[in-house]
Amino acid sequence: MLEAQLQTQQRSSQNGRETSLWSSGFRMKLEAVTPFLGKYRPFVGRCCQTCTPKSWESLFHRSIMDLGFCNVILVKEENTRFRGWLVRRLCYFLWSLEQHIPPCQDAPQKIMESTGVQNVISGRAPGGAGEGQVSSLVKKVVQRILGHIQTPPRPFLLRLFSWAMLRFLNCLFLNVQLHKGQMKMVHKAAQAGSPLVLLSTHKSLLDGILLPFVLLSQGLGVLRVAWDPRTCSPILSALLKQLGGLFLPSEANLSLDSSEGVLARAVVQAAVEQLLLSGQPLLIFLEEPPGTQGSRLSALGQTWLGLVVQAVQVGIVPDAMLVPVAVTYDLVPDAPRDTYHAFPPLGLWTGALAVLRSLRGWGCSHRVCIRVHLAQPFSLQEYTINARSCWGSRQTLEQLLQPIVLGQCTLVPDTEKEQEWTPVTGPLLALKEEDQLLVRMLSRHVLNACVASSAVMSTAITATLLLFKHRKLLGEFSWLTEETLLRGFDVGFSGQLRCLVQHTLSLLRAHVALLRVHHGDLLVVPRPGPGLIHLARLSAGLLPAFLSEAVGACAVRGLLAGRVPPEGPCELQGIELLSQKELYRQILLLLHLLPQDLLLLQPCQSSYCYCQEVLDRLIQCGLLVAEENPGSRPACDTGRQHLSAKLLWKPSGDFTDSDSDDFEEAEGRYFRLSQQSRCPDFFLFLCRLLSPPLKAFAQAATFLHKGQLPDTESGYVEQLFRFLQATAQEEGFFECADLNLAISAIWTFRDLGVLRQTPSPAGPVLHLSSTFVSRDNQEKLEQFIRQFICS
Repeated sequence: MLEAQLQTQQRSSQNGRETSLWSSGFRMKLEAVTPFLGKYRPFVGRCCQTCTPKSWESLFHRSIMDLGFCNVILVKEENTRFRGWLVRRLCYFLWSLEQHIPPCQDAPQKIMESTGVQNVISGRAPGGAGEGQVSSLVKKVVQRILGHIQTPPRPFLLRLFSWAMLRFLNCLFLNVQLHKGQMKMVHKAAQAGSPLVLLSTHKSLLDGILLPFVLLSQGLGVLRVAWDPRTCSPILSALLKQLGGLFLPSEANLSLDSSEGVLARAVVQAAVEQLLLSGQPLLIFLEEPPGTQGSRLSALGQTWLGLVVQAVQVGIVPDAMLVPVAVTYDLVPDAPRDTYHAFPPLGLWTGALAVLRSLRGWGCSHRVCIRVHLAQPFSLQEYTINARSCWGSRQTLEQLLQPIVLGQCTLVPDTEKEQEWTPVTGPLLALKEEDQLLVRMLSRHVLNACVASSAVMSTAITATLLLFKHRKLLGEFSWLTEETLLRGFDVGFSGQLRCLVQHTLSLLRAHVALLRVHHGDLLVVPRPGPGLIHLARLSAGLLPAFLSEAVGACAVRGLLAGRVPPEGPCELQGIELLSQKELYRQILLLLHLLPQDLLLLQPCQSSYCYCQEVLDRLIQCGLLVAEENPGSRPACDTGRQHLSAKLLWKPSGDFTDSDSDDFEEAEGRYFRLSQQSRCPDFFLFLCRLLSPPLKAFAQAATFLHKGQLPDTESGYVEQLFRFLQATAQEEGFFECADLNLAISAIWTFRDLGVLRQTPSPAGPVLHLSSTFVSRDNQEKLEQFIRQFICS
């Protein structure tokens, strides 16, 4: 690589010309961004070695790094069995005809004869299943419920859909990239004989039709997709069922003692069991649909996953292979302009109009890129056996954090935080408590794997630089790309720096302004208001790569807050000694404060292990430097402090005493902030990555004595959101004027015991707890949060 760069520089110097970014823009030489370290890209998506060690070893493709990428929508004459002039013009149609569609014959009779359905039918009928009239009536009810769930996929519609989808994707997107090595791992898992269950993030409504198309083109057969009924109209739902869609009937969410609910849940469970037995792959979305406010984890996704877990535990199928999936976009094509309201149900005609509008508006000017990520598959049976041993004791946020916030205690309890914001639906409530916990932990574990395997797109890097760095865009873009790769995250782009920045700014042109300054240079400035909010949402895609360092930097900021003034020079901050014990405490406090939906920590990893990981990351990136405590014995001094007669001679085989008994107990390590020239800017950059949620929480604490309580939860959310918008207009910090951050702040305060919730006919009503009615305690809460914020 170095030789190639030198040759490139020599050729450019011989030519004696400089290529400008634009004709009247930056005068800079071309610089290529190579999104790989050395020869290979960083591999992402390995399964957890703690919970699934056998899958980690056996389901990994050894030559995965040599296989490269393929563009799924690039279909040419070579992709068909035929050649010729006419074939080149009909290659899309011929390609769709040659796709292998295995028979997907659903078995309504087998579902009717399943043990669970028969037990419910015999229990409901007064005289058992022998009375023909009652049995016939129940049979019609079962068939009606089954019709709401699924219909047999139509091969003709599938081929027609593949042809139309191929044309649509080529008009709308530059490419749809898929790693061949990841696909090899999925094929290897499918050959093992266990059914495939793909668990995906949900960035766009397009995901539900894009992933079946991609996997059908790669020879995995017809993918059955568990759709959310809230996102589709009845007509569109009927069409999606013909293409392999699954829908949960509304009766399944009825109470546990409802006869209709019991029968519907039995039919859904039998349908999932037959689906797994047939070997058809199943796709479940673990995130809520785009535009949904509130919890990140999907209640419907946990319901479908719970049905799969129950089928494996009962023994209907011996095992299932779980595949974390993620789809990343440069820009989400169906993102609403008003990002504070959920999508309305998508109808057939509204969907067709949206497609035509997309083809007209996006097709020529700014087409985006897509990356599909398939992480390493792992065994559900293996996870179920190993994961239970990793779960420790848990306490509520009120028990963990409230005494420390009020100054009543300084010791952080050695236990994990219990925080669940996802509502539990009827089918999941029907499971045992232990199985419900298993499904919740598994969902969080897989979603962590999905986010870790997601590539960082160029728009996320540019948005982060515009929000939190705002220096030289070209140089910082290359630097941030390298930092992302060094942390084991992949990027979804490659090519020349000039072209990348041009492409990204063309996508973000509605949210940034290009200003001409002296000497023909261009200054890129974010547009205030909605433009900053949109950039903040895009920059969230980069946060997982730097989350550990950002948590550590904010924890260090909290330690220094009481010692050094916020406006104090960096040289003064570097003098302060930070003990390892104090750093652990601050990191734990911040981990408890931040919501689980943001952190997405693996359930098998304890908070103390994560504290050590954060500290190691800060040392590796050069922000912290180890120092000796001035008043203690150097760590490298292994000599005895004093020798006694009992330690000089001992009888052979006497192990009653240890040689280390008289050694002084180690006092722990100490650190200082590094004084290298690049460290202060990098430290501020890391702190600012977490500033939107922390500032939203701090302003929510300020709003406690200004808001009108009691009020319904939705009403108080609207009050806080208007306050965040008004504060953003005054301070210019629009990144925290987000409805999702307002909801997270209120729910966190509810878990912390700041707000109490009581039921009412109009919905849950919030009011201040007796502890935080005091203005003094409200100020303590605000001060506790603001210590982690770096202005």
